[in-house]
Amino acid sequence: MMQRSATPASGPLTLEAIEVHAEGEPGRILTSAASLIQGGTMAERLQYCKDNLDWLRRLMLHEPRGYPGLCSVILLPPVNEGSDFGIVVLEQGGFTPMSGSNTICAVTAALEEGIVPVRGQETLVTIDTAVGTVQAIAKVHDGKVLSVTVVNVPAFVVELDHPLEVPEFGTVPVDVVFGGQFFAQAKAADLGLELHPDNGKELARAGALIKMAALEQIACVHPDNPLISGVNLVMLHTGDRVTGRQDRNTVVLSNGKLVPSDPSTWTGALDRSPCGTGTSARMAALHARGQLAIGEDFSHHSIIGSEFIGRLTGTTTAGGREAVLPTITGRGWVTGRTQWLLDPTDPFPSGYTVGDIWAPGA
Repeated sequence: MMQRSATPASGPLTLEAIEVHAEGEPGRILTSAASLIQGGTMAERLQYCKDNLDWLRRLMLHEPRGYPGLCSVILLPPVNEGSDFGIVVLEQGGFTPMSGSNTICAVTAALEEGIVPVRGQETLVTIDTAVGTVQAIAKVHDGKVLSVTVVNVPAFVVELDHPLEVPEFGTVPVDVVFGGQFFAQAKAADLGLELHPDNGKELARAGALIKMAALEQIACVHPDNPLISGVNLVMLHTGDRVTGRQDRNTVVLSNGKLVPSDPSTWTGALDRSPCGTGTSARMAALHARGQLAIGEDFSHHSIIGSEFIGRLTGTTTAGGREAVLPTITGRGWVTGRTQWLLDPTDPFPSGYTVGDIWAPGA
């Protein structure tokens, strides 16, 4: 279905971007969009984006400038003293407060393009997000970012093995966990599926059905920010840790409204990276099950075999809940530098989608 919603931009619009991927997940880093956003706090900025700038999200992520697997980040001036910049993340399903892979993309772009100065072989970058201040440590050599370790916000379990009634699959136990976003996480084997790229359509459909069921049956609200609520993403994983078996996952990002009466909407795109917020949430669940110790490295592979290394550095509380402190280490690569234009005569000012590769109503 084509979308022709109007943009408030009355004249030509030019946006500068740095194209990056983090372990396979593409991130378009917008460096000149800050003037479009209002708000004194990051939470206010995120809400402003949700209320007023969905046309921008569609413009950047939909055709003819985007495609279903693309994410983006708006770089913003910091709101807290000592921070280098703020971020709001654009995903196919909407604006989100935090993303590990997109943070790796943003840090890589900011350092390699000189937006943030390199301060040695290990450069600390401080980032404002709607769910708190995030720090990242970048290893840099001759101006090239070799890796980024994201010190994420506290992650916590809402519920383990919640019996979720999922259409076509029956009762599926899911872990409801916050890792920067709220996740429903389930074993792929419980759905009769194998985590393999050839099964992409089946995995995406299963994830969409789980998300649809979770939005109807599970209530979750961040204790420190009530604007962050509801299951936003679904992770399908390999299950309990087994010695000698690589932990793998895929995260399903819905790209349109999930309509229970319309099976054609039960789809989405798979995260090409191991997912930073998802890995943070996964580690919180594993720790709660006694399967991951504080200080232990956690190798997590994506659907394409790329890797994040996670680690829990300690424990804390979040709004009275027991929580863990996760870090995620991965690599990012600048793939291009772009200038995106919107002419006022363009008939598709917020892009379009076609049902051959997009969900209906995306």
